[in-house]
Amino acid sequence: MNVRARRVARTGLLPLLLLALCATAASLIAASPARAVGYRYWSFWERTGSTWTFAQTGPAMTDPADGAVEGWRFAVSADSADAVKPRGAASFATICASTPPRPGTKRVALVLDFGTSQDAPNGATPPAARTSCARVPEDATAADALAAVAKPLRYDASGLVCAITGYPATGCGEQVSSGGATGSSPAASRSASANDRSGSGGSDTGPSLGVLAGGAVVLLLGAGAAWQVRRRRER
Repeated sequence: MNVRARRVARTGLLPLLLLALCATAASLIAASPARAVGYRYWSFWERTGSTWTFAQTGPAMTDPADGAVEGWRFAVSADSADAVKPRGAASFATICASTPPRPGTKRVALVLDFGTSQDAPNGATPPAARTSCARVPEDATAADALAAVAKPLRYDASGLVCAITGYPATGCGEQVSSGGATGSSPAASRSASANDRSGSGGSDTGPSLGVLAGGAVVLLLGAGAAWQVRRRRER
């Protein structure tokens, strides 16, 4: 086979090889498992004026002052950056209107938002959102205030708040995938922990197989194009 014939053969073979690689990458992407989109858990919030802020410490480490407004929201979120805020705009004056001050105690207003049906596990119906005014000792923590008005509470072994007023009945910070499946409880969803708070709802375990395959295809396509250009110049 002369030089020109070999060049034609190689040039004609390259598109077929690239097509095969693309087909393989597409099958890998289709076969790769669904990536997690978040975790289903209770998040802990503090409000100043009309602004909710994701709590920077766990409820057992938070010492609210008399007049504080705290919120809890049950929802699916990936981390603190996209966590869903409690709904409702009731102020401390409204929530604790019928709870006058008393020496030796403090009052903490709580907003409990049980989320939506989309966030509910196993088709459960979330209770309606509610507010409560907790009267607790002056040295009480946010966890104490919650326990005063929202029993029964359920915790996991690490102190993560799993259920408020018994909701949800099962589960605790489980991972939720794009396909609706659930996994193990995340160590990073400690925002609602009675012991600590990490400030994250999950962790990234690295790029998926589909992403890696797609990146390989892009690199191969670029290399193939460069090879073709170089071969044309050599003619």
